[in-house]
Amino acid sequence: MSPTQWDLPVELCCRPMAFVTLTGLDVVYNAVHRAVWDAFCANRRADRVPISFKVLPGDHEYPKCRPKRTSYEWYIPKGILKTGWMNKHLNLVPALVVVFYELDWDEPQWKEKQSECATRVEIVRQSLQGRNTKVAVVLIQKKTPLPPGEDVIASERAAALCNACELSGKSLFVLPHTDHLVGYIIRLENAFYEHAQTYYYTEIRRVKSHKEFLNKTTHQLLFVRHQFKIAFFSELKQDTQNALKNYRTAYNLVHELRAHETNILEIKTMAGFINYKICRLCFQHNTPLDAIAQFRKHIDLCKKKIGSAELSFEHAAWMSKQFQAFGDLFDEAIKLGLTAIQTQNPGFYYQQAAYYAQERKQLAKSLCNHEASVMYPNPDPLETQTGVLDFYGQRSWRQGILSFDLSDPEKEKVGVLAIQLKERNVAHSEIIITLLSNAVAQFKKYKCPRMKSHLMVQMGEEYYYAKDYTKALKLLDYVMCDYRSEGWWTLLTSILTTALKCSYLMAQLKDYITYSLELLGRASTLKDDQKSRIEKNLINVLMNESPDPEPDCDTFAGKTAQKLWADRISLAGSNVFTIGVQDFVPFVQCKAKFHAPSFHVDVPVEFDIYLKADCPHPIRFSKLCVSFNNQEYNQFCVIEEASKANEVLENPTQGKMCLVPGKTRKLLFKFVAKTEDVGKKIEITSVDLALGNETGRCVVLNWQGGGGDAASSQEALQAARSFKRRPKLPDNEVHWDSIIIQASTMIISRVPNISVHLQHEPPALTNEMYCLVVTVQSHEKTQIRDVKLTAGLKPGQDANLTQKTHVTLHGTELCDESYPALLTDIPVGDLHPGEQLEKMLYVRCGTVGSRMFLVYVSYLINTTAEEKEIVCKCHKDETVTIETVFPFDVAVKFVSTKFEHLERVYADIPFLLMTDLLSASPWALTVVSSELQLAPSMTTVDQLESQVDNVVLQTGESASECFCLRCPSLGNVEGGVATGHYIISWKRTSAMENIPVIRTVITLPHVIVENIPLHVNADLPSFGRVRESLPVKYHLQNKTDFVQDVEISVEPSDAFMFSGLKQIRLRILPGTEQEMLYNFYPLMAGYQQLPSLNINLLRFPNFTNQLLRRFIPTSIFVKPQGRLMDDTSIAAA
Repeated sequence: MSPTQWDLPVELCCRPMAFVTLTGLDVVYNAVHRAVWDAFCANRRADRVPISFKVLPGDHEYPKCRPKRTSYEWYIPKGILKTGWMNKHLNLVPALVVVFYELDWDEPQWKEKQSECATRVEIVRQSLQGRNTKVAVVLIQKKTPLPPGEDVIASERAAALCNACELSGKSLFVLPHTDHLVGYIIRLENAFYEHAQTYYYTEIRRVKSHKEFLNKTTHQLLFVRHQFKIAFFSELKQDTQNALKNYRTAYNLVHELRAHETNILEIKTMAGFINYKICRLCFQHNTPLDAIAQFRKHIDLCKKKIGSAELSFEHAAWMSKQFQAFGDLFDEAIKLGLTAIQTQNPGFYYQQAAYYAQERKQLAKSLCNHEASVMYPNPDPLETQTGVLDFYGQRSWRQGILSFDLSDPEKEKVGVLAIQLKERNVAHSEIIITLLSNAVAQFKKYKCPRMKSHLMVQMGEEYYYAKDYTKALKLLDYVMCDYRSEGWWTLLTSILTTALKCSYLMAQLKDYITYSLELLGRASTLKDDQKSRIEKNLINVLMNESPDPEPDCDTFAGKTAQKLWADRISLAGSNVFTIGVQDFVPFVQCKAKFHAPSFHVDVPVEFDIYLKADCPHPIRFSKLCVSFNNQEYNQFCVIEEASKANEVLENPTQGKMCLVPGKTRKLLFKFVAKTEDVGKKIEITSVDLALGNETGRCVVLNWQGGGGDAASSQEALQAARSFKRRPKLPDNEVHWDSIIIQASTMIISRVPNISVHLQHEPPALTNEMYCLVVTVQSHEKTQIRDVKLTAGLKPGQDANLTQKTHVTLHGTELCDESYPALLTDIPVGDLHPGEQLEKMLYVRCGTVGSRMFLVYVSYLINTTAEEKEIVCKCHKDETVTIETVFPFDVAVKFVSTKFEHLERVYADIPFLLMTDLLSASPWALTVVSSELQLAPSMTTVDQLESQVDNVVLQTGESASECFCLRCPSLGNVEGGVATGHYIISWKRTSAMENIPVIRTVITLPHVIVENIPLHVNADLPSFGRVRESLPVKYHLQNKTDFVQDVEISVEPSDAFMFSGLKQIRLRILPGTEQEMLYNFYPLMAGYQQLPSLNINLLRFPNFTNQLLRRFIPTSIFVKPQGRLMDDTSIAAA
């Protein structure tokens, strides 16, 4: 039996399509025929009918049709399904034979051509030998035919041709060879498809007609056979629903067959075929759950039908193939759009197929372990005359024998032996690896990492059994990382054991050493005796000797490995192997810990290296090196103990580098940091621990950073979560879990021994030269030198503060934008012990708010560390937050000459500008002077002199000034007219004389200026006296370019009599002035209302008396009438 016997037949797995043969086409020498054939078979899209075409000669001999059976009474079937039946109906027996013939309707030699065509049809009928296959004729014509009914000759000749060929009109077709050939071909195909369906329908009825002759006693096999054929013909007919129904019936009938050791293989084979068809159609109908249910039912029914115990590996092979085939169907359905999920995907079926393939391998190993002297039987019992079996699932040495009793036990025995000997040559590992690879691909696709890792381990083991050790190591290495990270130590140990065998058999030195190191470690679950053996082998390898063979290795491979190891010893090569331990778990643990997170530069840097061995026996290392980010420190942190290779496991208690299992070894290192490393981080980059020596072989274990391996982080997490009390240890020992890695430390400057004091008077005032007195005093025991001061705004604050803060040492001149915000490295000189110095710092703050100022003093001093003299740079800094406030608030207002508030002023009419200066400083301020700078649009009425020179303001006090101004007429100015600037020169009263005066410029508000058509002002005394004449003169000035008509009237008052024009109308020329003179005679004393002057402008009705009263007085104080006094009494008064 061939190794591929378990593969499903190709004709079972393909999609059944109607088989149509084309005759009369010369596709090699005739271009027209070639074009017709290409149109049939090239670029067949999914929307074209499912037909399988084949070009055959007209006299081709088709398979002979057996004579029809009239009775099944004495017929005993020899099997269920013949091996050639499916192929016969797919590729040999056509549903339709099409005869192509070149013939036009206007052919001159019509009779001869018609006769030739009829002859060809008859030849085809003869070759079919009584089959129900349909025959059709296609006439290839050069001209496009006329529409039906129009060409009378064509109709007559078509009828004549049908009669001559004994064809119905539906079996004669015309194919014009024109530009639209493909369109005609598609129409032909559809007609062929209908004929083919009719044929398969007839075949189904023919098979069904046999049922009435069958009985269930002797024809059980025929029931299955006929049901399968009906289903298969239904598929060819593309009736998949009926096909599925008939396959289900056939499947049930198979399991109704009486099973015995002699026919169990045939029953399983047919059950597998029919199950495959059912599952395929279920997926095709988009009912995957039905397919899965059918497959599970199939497996449940068949998994116990093992058959002969001597050939039980065949059952495992068959089961494996069932799962693989279903996995292929499932995967194909997914590619066509089916959605699978993580818990139900093809990977599970491939995995199960691999499981049965492994079982097959184990069974074959136990059943086929014949001695080498056993020869393969001759003649071969597995060979047949035709080379193939007659029926699926039967034994070649007893084909067609259905008896449950073995007629020839000896022949049976020889046949079983032949199968067993052939099974021995099967590459089981290749089959298993292929199936596992398919499963891994699926689990990777559906994101099942643990399933993927599990199967990759199995693949690695299969590669090991297949002696492909390189691939085995590659796969096992890949999955080890996952098992380490998740802490599956038992699984990891098993994988490492296999990997160690692979590396031994290939004599891979580095891999062998690496796996040995890990198998000796705490992650390994091996027993102590196994660890001792591995440890001994490891030492042998380090001593440049061959290790002992690994247990359970293949004998031949073991001998090859010993030769390879012998070659390794003789070859001179690199004897130092550096192994990074961050990716695995070696038998030595390492932790580095600095004594403190930072060290002063004048104090030695100290750290400990903790080592702990987990191997079964004490072991001696030869060298320990610690590497830093600054390599200059590496030379101070090396321990080296000279030892011979054979002393690795001897004298375990002597020397620092001897590690006792379970005991923590602490090694102290110290060194003095370099002064240039102040402010830098010193970091342990790696720790190297050497095992062995360079005369033999040396392994360097390299820990990145401060130690730790692949399991350290997980162990640290478990230790942190553990509530278990740790046992008390002697004083010189520590609990390993309590040691926390600290692989870096900072080098900081020496502690300064100076004092820095800041003296100032907060808050600072905007733009003033604020004085900050810095006092530095030395408390060092020796002279300090190169003292430098850095002072100013602390960096890292708002950029706007930096632009508006300026610092200087010279307070006599004002700071401008060019001065910095921070003065750096101001040399101060040297200081003796106890000596102090003062520096005045002047700060100018342009904006209000809080600012942080820094004063940083640095100096050099000579000191010793570990009897080594070093120059230390020390520094001390002080920070102070200073609030900046406005020194005063300035209020500005515009009032009329009557001190009434003005929202706007009138052109050419005097008004008053009043300033009010309110001190907001907690310290006394001296206002040195003030100045009013008028804009060009403003003029002064009198002299502009400061009224607050040298005025001292305490907190909350204010100083006011008043200026009389006039604004000339400027027309209509949008947004108002600029007034100018008010400049205040001031300083702190407590400031020294040489401190410059601060000029604060206040921009005065704009004022709205309006033009008035008539300006009225009055000349009158400051007071009146009862019964004394009071002369009043009114000036009326025309401010426009027009002649003004003015109506003037005076309303009398109870307090006055008056003489003058009571009512008048006059005309005032542009730019001229008119005077009105009145004599008022007061009648009552006190503050009296003057007679009211009313003016009406005919041209400007908006000019109201209310506006007029802003310019002229409405009241006056009248004194009582007094006695006549001489000059002396007046002087006395």
